[in-house]
Amino acid sequence: MNTLKKLMMFCLLLLAGNVFAQPEGKVIEEQNIKSDILKHNVKYAIYLPADYETSNRSYPVVYLLHGYGDDHTGWLQFGEINRYADKAIAEGKIPPMIIVMPDAQTTFYINSYDGKLKYEDFFFKEFIPAIEGEYRVKTSKQYRAVAGLSMGGFGTLVYSLKHPEMFSAAAALSAAVRADDDLIAIPDARWAEAYSKVFGPNLKGSERLNATWRSNAILGLVQSKSADELKSVRYWIDCGDDDALSKGNSLLHIALTEKKVPHEFRIRDGAHNWTYWRSGITDALEFIGDSFRQK
Repeated sequence: MNTLKKLMMFCLLLLAGNVFAQPEGKVIEEQNIKSDILKHNVKYAIYLPADYETSNRSYPVVYLLHGYGDDHTGWLQFGEINRYADKAIAEGKIPPMIIVMPDAQTTFYINSYDGKLKYEDFFFKEFIPAIEGEYRVKTSKQYRAVAGLSMGGFGTLVYSLKHPEMFSAAAALSAAVRADDDLIAIPDARWAEAYSKVFGPNLKGSERLNATWRSNAILGLVQSKSADELKSVRYWIDCGDDDALSKGNSLLHIALTEKKVPHEFRIRDGAHNWTYWRSGITDALEFIGDSFRQK
């Protein structure tokens, strides 16, 4: 093959590579919002779809919540959410969307028992307005959704049950849903480590079923709502069969079924780990994306 033919072949290969290359969204990993409610800056990461900087359109938004022990980078570092979103958008499985990942530390996304750490207040009064002021985000319920894993799944359900006027869809993966007896059964050492700062220290037995728990317990919230109230949000519930939280998620499914509330429920092969969440996030985003589309 002469030099000219080699050059032409190289150009064709280069052109083909550019034609078939998957567009990549933009990730900004370290952003900050000053919070007067929390009295400190809150970090967040954000995914912007590939055409964000070349268009003038506004986009639907998903608030994607991390689990206990992770931070705002968890869904990027371990969940590879930008790669899965890029692929799903390129394949037409989901519409282009903005994905926002706030840092909630170990707050369970709620206001603490003593009122000293009001993360839920921050999220709705400061965080969402700040995101909607900074980025081209559609600001109506129809184009806003919440999703998350484990502690973030708990936050997803708390937010959508307590603020149904805010979200069209909620996708909870391996959500920390517990019946009262399961909360009581948490070992004291684990309670002190993970729950005491939010729900109250040195609580044992039925003491744990205090006002903070009652106002945020997923199963209790479902029981307190009418079917019509619950139907205003589309729910996606997904938990592994080897996950200890599968019991609570199954009870949630039963509670919604008994109230005749349409929802999607998945128990798949898997455990409480990133392998499971990575394999489920695209389906969850597809479910959310369907809520953003007109039927």
